[in-house]
Amino acid sequence: MSSGRDDSLPIPLEKIDEIKSKWKNPMMKPRIAKVTLNIGVGASGERLEKAAKVLEMLTGQKPSIRRAKRTIRDFGIRKGEPIAVMVTLRGEKAIEFLEKLFTAIGNKVKMTQFDEYGNLGIGLKEHILLPGVRYDPDIGIFGMDISVTIERPGYRVARRRIKRAHIPRRHRTTKEEAMVLLHELFNIAIE
Repeated sequence: MSSGRDDSLPIPLEKIDEIKSKWKNPMMKPRIAKVTLNIGVGASGERLEKAAKVLEMLTGQKPSIRRAKRTIRDFGIRKGEPIAVMVTLRGEKAIEFLEKLFTAIGNKVKMTQFDEYGNLGIGLKEHILLPGVRYDPDIGIFGMDISVTIERPGYRVARRRIKRAHIPRRHRTTKEEAMVLLHELFNIAIE
């Protein structure tokens, strides 16, 4: 390639080589920490129960119900009312779900979907786009938000209860590192 770039990544080859050379240290190689699926219905009742069924069908895990943080009269939402369901996937389940997700969206992701710390946010308009999922007229069609959290080993230091410490900026993942990791794991193109 004469341009000095990989066509599927918007990063120069020199930068990719620099990132991969840093990964020789096992504590510096990022990994997928979790995948969070969220369906916000906006109201409690039968529709929320159907959304929970969809998430349970897709992941095999029981979803967690999320409640409204404050009252919004215009939308008819009261504080404490259940309005959404979510599931967190980790490990092999997360990798398997991401493989299905990326095939559903055509193995393409936009650069703007990454945040500065390398996390990825994807919106899926219809859950039936995922391979192997069939339309059920009793349930209907639901869209969902999917968040992929990418971090390096050692992030537990920031979350543990005893002797909690700050993660320095040099140990946080960057947008470019997340792009290279996802391209390496799932062979996705980033526009």
